[in-house]
Amino acid sequence: MKIRFGSTLLGLLLVLVSTDMAPAESEAKKKDALDRCNVVWTSPSKDYNGTMPIGNGDIGANVWVEPTGDLIFYLSKTDAWSGGGPDPELLKLGRFRVRLDKPLFQEGATFRQELDLKTGSITIHATTGENKRSIRFWIDANRPVVHLDIQSSPPCTAEIALESWRAEGKYLRGGSQKDIILPADGQTVRWYQRNVHSIFKDNMKNQHMGDVVDQFPDPLIHRTFGGVISGKGLKSKDDKTLATTVPVENIEIQIHPLTAQTKTADEWLLQLEEQRKTVDAAPKSEAWEAHVKWWQSFWQRSWIDVTPSAETGQNNSNEAFEVSQAYTLQRWIQAGAARGAYPIKFNGSLFTVDGFMDKKGVMQEFGPDWRRWGGCYWFQNLREPYWAMLYSGDYDQMEPLWKMYRESVPLLKERTKTYFKHDGIYCSETMHPWGLNKLGDFGNNNPDFYPQNGFVRRYWDSGNELSQMMLDFYEHTGNEEFAKNTMIPIADGVVTFYEQHYPKPEPGKPRFAPAMSLETWHTAEDPAPVIVGLRTVLTRLLELPESLSTPEQRAKWTRFLAELPETPMAEENGKKWILPARTFSKKRNLENPELYAVFPYRAYGLGKPDLETALETWNRRVIKATGGWRQDSIQAALLGLTEEAKGYVVKNATEPTLIGQKPRKPPRFPAFWGPNFDGTPDQCQGSVTLIALQRMLMQCDGDTIRLAPAWPKDWNASFKLHAPKNTTVEGRVENGKVTDLKVTPESRRKDVVFGVE
Repeated sequence: MKIRFGSTLLGLLLVLVSTDMAPAESEAKKKDALDRCNVVWTSPSKDYNGTMPIGNGDIGANVWVEPTGDLIFYLSKTDAWSGGGPDPELLKLGRFRVRLDKPLFQEGATFRQELDLKTGSITIHATTGENKRSIRFWIDANRPVVHLDIQSSPPCTAEIALESWRAEGKYLRGGSQKDIILPADGQTVRWYQRNVHSIFKDNMKNQHMGDVVDQFPDPLIHRTFGGVISGKGLKSKDDKTLATTVPVENIEIQIHPLTAQTKTADEWLLQLEEQRKTVDAAPKSEAWEAHVKWWQSFWQRSWIDVTPSAETGQNNSNEAFEVSQAYTLQRWIQAGAARGAYPIKFNGSLFTVDGFMDKKGVMQEFGPDWRRWGGCYWFQNLREPYWAMLYSGDYDQMEPLWKMYRESVPLLKERTKTYFKHDGIYCSETMHPWGLNKLGDFGNNNPDFYPQNGFVRRYWDSGNELSQMMLDFYEHTGNEEFAKNTMIPIADGVVTFYEQHYPKPEPGKPRFAPAMSLETWHTAEDPAPVIVGLRTVLTRLLELPESLSTPEQRAKWTRFLAELPETPMAEENGKKWILPARTFSKKRNLENPELYAVFPYRAYGLGKPDLETALETWNRRVIKATGGWRQDSIQAALLGLTEEAKGYVVKNATEPTLIGQKPRKPPRFPAFWGPNFDGTPDQCQGSVTLIALQRMLMQCDGDTIRLAPAWPKDWNASFKLHAPKNTTVEGRVENGKVTDLKVTPESRRKDVVFGVE
């Protein structure tokens, strides 16, 4: 085994000689690194393909300036779900156009648009002769309001218009309706979508849950979403437009979005007005200061800044910068959509735009409400942003994921009883927010209890992986309320399902068949991800404090753990490797199920037994690639394969389109991945890059914190990451050595090891 750098002795020596970086120095270095990752454009964008994303966790916007000088933006919200037709879609709130009588761009103008990460804002500056215009666009991190602050010298006039594409005679997606735009009231523009129909009951009945449909609230019916545009000195020009009446130097525009389920549209309007009054009551200067403070706290929570090492000089400086910027901007995009009512949509998050590049490289127009793979959640894709949040300490952003599954448990229990006449829950690979499959997967009038879509028919692995993630979250935070009310009910429900669902041809020996090995092998017996996943989860459940579970639960966990089959293996010439399943056939997808034993379940890896088995499995994997949701880069890092991990990370960070597409001009925003497996901007490729880079720098297992186990010597790094037991680890890697190490709390320093043992 090669030592990447250091050894146990050297690691102990480094611990002894490391000194904490002075706080002022650390802050200065972090500030400079963050500024370098700002995105700056010195020319307008041709169209919506040149958008810049911004969000506050619940409200998102795509912002760009057209060559005409108009500022255009889309607004989105995490809970703007249509009523469905056939399935609900996460819709845009609207498109908006800001026009100044002295445009933001014209011939001879100097132009600068910058994403300012430190302040969580987009700034635009334009100068033409004596005319100077600037806009600060920000979405309050603490309140549901969008701000556009405009300054002009000399004074200018301005107007903002709502541009509606949802109109009669046009195809409306997901059961959406024609936008309701209220008559002008003199000072505001008000509009909304309201779900007058819902597919919830039909979805339940079609999936044989009609007998209990009235026991569960319909999350879609009468859901109403839209907003109000207002601004000091702005008057109605028409129902869709506000404008200044005279030239002014300072213009402040606010947009207040709201989603609510109300009995009537009038009730929604009353809520909207109350929200607007409450938000506007806060002094603007105080709101801005608190907003900036929130983003400063976010960026100080965690970071990875990659630079070239002294050994390589500037030979790989651009490569290192692109990886750093990819890491930082993906965190920015995740933070922009991760604190709302629902989890991040993997296929574009809040930042989808018109159009889609098909496999022939031809742009097809589908409108702003279209997203590839629709509104359904797919766990294979949903999971990856949330795995990245553990090491970055973005625990608050994980709550929408926990909430969606926690609230689905009662219905999932009923489904298991109705379908299979036993206890427990299983989590479908594809699901609406309430837990059931979409129509296209389950099938219309399907008499069976299994989806007709062969890719998800018996694919229930998400329950085990979700349990693994929840166990990690508990290890990191020690949140007992979460453990009792979310983790244990879900994890125990999943275990109960597997324990009761499968036959036992021999007493105490379950046979997991018929089954699938992920989406790849559609016919399988004893799939490796199921066996390794259950063994990992059960072992960890039994290690929890007894106060979190009942004696009956622990007895069941102990019994079932002892009954599990052995992990399927093959052996030849003294070498062993893991198989996708005991038997497997009908290959349909591009995953390596056997390597789930490395990630996400971490049964094999550095510091664990049988590392050679895992390495042999890696060498024999059928699919060797990266991009989209593929996790080869993560698995390489966990196996200590430095060059492989680095190569995949660089490819992910620098090539936005990797899968099934002809080469094309990259999107203007450098962290808009895709199109590949998923819609643009794909959240999987960016978050896989985050996870891999984190594991190259730090791997946690039990009490052990392993630093730089797969870090290349030609990269330096400044980093701050989060480890279990509410621990933060901050320091630098310089020319292959860890320096300036700071572990909080200090008592956890003894658990740090370095490199590969």
